[in-house]
Amino acid sequence: MNLIDLKNDWINEFPQPMMIAGPCSAESEAQMLETAKRIKDTNAQVPIFRAGIWKPRTKPNGFEGVGVIGLNWLKKVKQEYGFKTATEVANAHHVAAALEADVDILWIGARSTVNPFTVQEIAEALKGTKKTVLVKNPVNPDLALWIGALERLLGQDINNLGVIHRGFSTYQKTKYRNNPNWQIALDFKSQFPNIPMLIDPSHICGNRTGLADITQEALNVGYQGAIIESHSNPDEAWSDASQQITPEVLAKLILNLKVRNSGIAGFDNEMGRHRTLISDLDFQMIELLSQRMKISEQIGKLKKENDIAIFQPERWKVITEYAVQKAKETGMSQDFIEKVFKAIHEESIEKQNNIMIDRK
Repeated sequence: MNLIDLKNDWINEFPQPMMIAGPCSAESEAQMLETAKRIKDTNAQVPIFRAGIWKPRTKPNGFEGVGVIGLNWLKKVKQEYGFKTATEVANAHHVAAALEADVDILWIGARSTVNPFTVQEIAEALKGTKKTVLVKNPVNPDLALWIGALERLLGQDINNLGVIHRGFSTYQKTKYRNNPNWQIALDFKSQFPNIPMLIDPSHICGNRTGLADITQEALNVGYQGAIIESHSNPDEAWSDASQQITPEVLAKLILNLKVRNSGIAGFDNEMGRHRTLISDLDFQMIELLSQRMKISEQIGKLKKENDIAIFQPERWKVITEYAVQKAKETGMSQDFIEKVFKAIHEESIEKQNNIMIDRK
């Protein structure tokens, strides 16, 4: 058996798209039950309730989850409201406790996926389980690590597998908490089309404003569902407050989602895939141009301090020669490349001019 041959029929047990929702962290029995009740009362299509029992933190002394006691609250949510339950596991101890509490779906977090020793420990603790195990992409953009984690699970006879795309960490500040980097996720999807893929817009966005757009974009390219953080009182949440939404907002988000049905076999999915990749690249280009202009401004300040002319002919000569070289290497039109570089250079000159004359 290999990953390509896996059938993963477990996904068919749930309405499509499959939605997993609940608080980032279990905080109290009352918080868990109220959140579950309100999700249920909205009649939203959410069959699975999630909650973080153990919370990995970058630095010590932060809230790291309530621990095993929270599993009892998850059990009560299942008993009283009929949800399937899901939580993250990061070591063999977590696995044993979650299995004893009959948690239905376990996921391996991004910080764990990046460490093959941790994944192997979890896989061996889960050996032969019929539970569904989901694997989040690693924090860094490494497709091989993601695939390797699934292969380790499969090697322990764990066949009900799926993945969660939660974005990738970056040292650069962007509008996303974790850059989607759709190319890597879609490369995974292309290689393993039978492995269900869910989107985690909460961790990609890091805020509430972009959740609907990211979720819809994922559905447009064939993702099977989403895992979204929902809390009875998001502003007072003990972890990741800014990215959680109320059950009522969650219900409205789900109601407005559109599942795309292909009019021509494969056409819509392929078109959506290409458009998503273009949007991702456009975003990266804008971010890079923004960084470039900030450096141009720093150069402008140095020129002003040293009474140096803004326009440097020799520098422009180097830029145009580089444009010609890149055009040849990439097979793009030299005229097009020169136009792009000229536009960038003109914007840099304008910014430096503004600095020279103290124009805001």
